[in-house]
Amino acid sequence: MITVPGPLAQPLRYGVYTGRELELQSPDAVPTAARMGLEPPRYCGQCGRRMVVQVVPDGWTARCSRHGSVDSAELEQR
Repeated sequence: MITVPGPLAQPLRYGVYTGRELELQSPDAVPTAARMGLEPPRYCGQCGRRMVVQVVPDGWTARCSRHGSVDSAELEQR
């Protein structure tokens, strides 16, 4: 059985705030709010596709159509 990595599983191939390949992304491409931890990821780190993101008062959830879902509570536990 093939295991599909989650949208934010390491190693990432794409920037989660820009959707660009990490090798091609400039360091200043990440928005200031994201660098401060105020923005949820908007793009899948595995395929670069735009994720469906829902922001709730106590966090966020993000879903990639190919790589599944992740939420802020999962990341806090790591």
